[in-house]
Amino acid sequence: MDYYKLLNVSKTASKDEIKKAFRKLAHKYHPDKKGGDEKKFKEVNEAYSVLSDDKKRSQYDQFGPGFSNTAGANSQGFGNFDFSGFSSGNSFEFDLNDILGGFFRGGGRGRIRKGANISIDIEITFKESILGVRKIINIPNQTGSSKEEFEANIPAGIDNGEMIMVNGRGMSIQDGEPGDLYIKIHIKPHKTLRKEGIHLVMSKEIKLTDAILGIKVPIKTVEDKELSLKIPAGVRHGEVLRIRGQGVLTMGGRRGDLLVQILVDMPQRLSSKAKELIKKLRDENI
Repeated sequence: MDYYKLLNVSKTASKDEIKKAFRKLAHKYHPDKKGGDEKKFKEVNEAYSVLSDDKKRSQYDQFGPGFSNTAGANSQGFGNFDFSGFSSGNSFEFDLNDILGGFFRGGGRGRIRKGANISIDIEITFKESILGVRKIINIPNQTGSSKEEFEANIPAGIDNGEMIMVNGRGMSIQDGEPGDLYIKIHIKPHKTLRKEGIHLVMSKEIKLTDAILGIKVPIKTVEDKELSLKIPAGVRHGEVLRIRGQGVLTMGGRRGDLLVQILVDMPQRLSSKAKELIKKLRDENI
């Protein structure tokens, strides 16, 4: 299997390019989506787990498609993704077809039976989705008799509704290997911020006089840090100002920007004195 061809990237692709390609294909094929393809979903996950890891990628580039990606198959995490959830109360479900009959991987001699997959939904905050977070996730143990927990990482920049697979965290089966854990991410909306690619966007309303004369206003970042934003005199309604390095944290450690759209609040009622002042401004062609 050619992992580069599977993800539709070049052999010189950066980690960000590989991640972007993986997310697009994982979203396309994930089993919960209508028209999804579980086999393809697992293949792109396998490709990503190799190409996103420098050591595995180097081995794969050296030895080609014959490279075996079996090391660490049951470890926490997947490629550069580590995963998590929240405490007790997580909703989960089992793959009924796997429970009834299991399924086989490979063909001919040495076919391996595989246990049932488990699917869960978890909710995280907007801040956690932007910066990444370590959490405890509770799932049934591999025999289904009780619950167990493990700590893992939600990767920075994950999108709402994105599906993640963790190898070997599903149900166990006699004379076979455990199934997998599928995690669907739900993100609580933020009061003032929204995500656009690697950037964060917010709106800031100011008075007409402040738009004319300029002003400094406080801005809260996704980390709840307060910054002072200088709004220049003559700023236009809808104009976007940029605060660099306060956006989404990427896998490569780079951060996008915080984009602040200025909304000028036009007064609906004016006193007689205010009207006279504005008339004088108009007379000066302002």
